[in-house]
Amino acid sequence: MEVLNDILGYKNRKIYQDTECFSFSLDSIMLANFATIRLRDKKIADLGCGNGVIPLVLSLRTTKEIVGVEIQEKLAEMAKKSVIYNDLEQQIKIVTSNIKNLGNEYFEKFDLITCNPPYFKVNEKNFFNESYEKMVARHEIEMNLTDLLIIVKKMLKNNGNFAIVHRPERLMDILFEFRKNNIEPKRIQFVYEKVSKDATVVLIEGQKCGSPGVKVEKPIIMYDDAGNMTKEYAQLQIEVRRWIKRVMMVMLVYI
Repeated sequence: MEVLNDILGYKNRKIYQDTECFSFSLDSIMLANFATIRLRDKKIADLGCGNGVIPLVLSLRTTKEIVGVEIQEKLAEMAKKSVIYNDLEQQIKIVTSNIKNLGNEYFEKFDLITCNPPYFKVNEKNFFNESYEKMVARHEIEMNLTDLLIIVKKMLKNNGNFAIVHRPERLMDILFEFRKNNIEPKRIQFVYEKVSKDATVVLIEGQKCGSPGVKVEKPIIMYDDAGNMTKEYAQLQIEVRRWIKRVMMVMLVYI
């Protein structure tokens, strides 16, 4: 069943979702906030954009052009509906395609690329007791890390940035693929649900043709052991509100 919701409390951004498809998670919100958007950046892409949550949140941080690419037609259509509902057709374009089929018109055109890819490898032990739509979103059926980094290298301009969210246990796989494709890791940030637990998410940003040197950011710990929101997590939400105000001011200048 298709529903229209706020994006995790962003009352100025609505998104269409379907209960039969893989819904966006907090990981996507964190990635959209983690990625570096520079003043000189002109064009952004989100690969495997699903129903469009990352492009919609990025549009709160910048007025630059954003392209979302999604292989599943049903999800891509929901993303397009959300773009229209939020009156963002002039900023966000949704493309229905397998990233491996993208042509030369997308190569060396982007200053920033983001991706919340499928987390799990496909092997003989996998048992897919779920819909095909959810399998594609969760497992490396249509796209694996090697496929992803090959196309990211082609799409990025020199010195362009690539930001990804993934599971910490895949960290070495990710760093290996970054280096193999001339994308130098520059920032890493771990996310913990509670301080007493292991990291559940890792955010990584690299730069094409970048110089060596990586910064490990202060971790995000969402809740203390008593279940209270931490200062780090609260500050993230404050930063989001600041970005919203900043974009609104830029928009007023052009009205």
